[in-house]
Amino acid sequence: MTFKVILLAIALMVVVAILMSVGVFLKKKGGMVNTHVGGNKELTKRGISCATSQDREERKRK
Repeated sequence: MTFKVILLAIALMVVVAILMSVGVFLKKKGGMVNTHVGGNKELTKRGISCATSQDREERKRK
C-alpha cells in the first residue's frame, strides 16, 4: 500500500515537471519569469530597487 502511494506521488511529480517545462520550451521568449524587483520595468521607472542593491550602492558611496 505505501509503495503504491510513493510511486503515485513520484509519477505525479514527473507529470507536473513535464507540464511546467512545456510552457518554458514553447513560449516565444522562453525561460522563467523574472520575479526580482530589478527586473520590473515599472519599479525601475519609479526608482525603486531591492534592498540588496540599495545596500551595495550605499556601501560603494562610503
